[in-house]
Amino acid sequence: MPEHTFRLNGEQVTVDAADDERLLWVLRDILGVTGPKYGCGINVCKACTSHVNGKAANPCSIPVKDLRATDEVTTIEGLPGTVGEELHPMQRAWLEQDVAQCGYCQPGQIMAAVALVRRVKEEGRQVTDEDLDGIRNICRCGTYFRIREAIRAGAEKM
Repeated sequence: MPEHTFRLNGEQVTVDAADDERLLWVLRDILGVTGPKYGCGINVCKACTSHVNGKAANPCSIPVKDLRATDEVTTIEGLPGTVGEELHPMQRAWLEQDVAQCGYCQPGQIMAAVALVRRVKEEGRQVTDEDLDGIRNICRCGTYFRIREAIRAGAEKM
């Protein structure tokens, strides 16, 4: 098997995996990182949303061969490390707004929200309803109202 090297949650990792192995399976099955959830495997549900170089990405659609040694993959497990705290402000907002019901989609929801807020802040503006409408992560429990409130609250602290 070929070796693939990239950064995961601030640490350099090297894995033996087939070139076409999807990053989601490398994370979950080889590296034991289970925050990104398997939902659909075809880049639709967004349960696996993580960050690649700070941007929201879905590991179920990324062949591991596409990663470079300098690429930084951040999962929900590594998100607090990006701010040097026990919890990221968005994670705290999720708890304060009592968002989760079953919790399955929450890691992907939070990672999508953080990427959105970062992008919006880089543009020098506030999160709008249109921005929130652009998040396409599926929540079967239907907690979308609380998700939106948590994103707004988290954005204020980011």
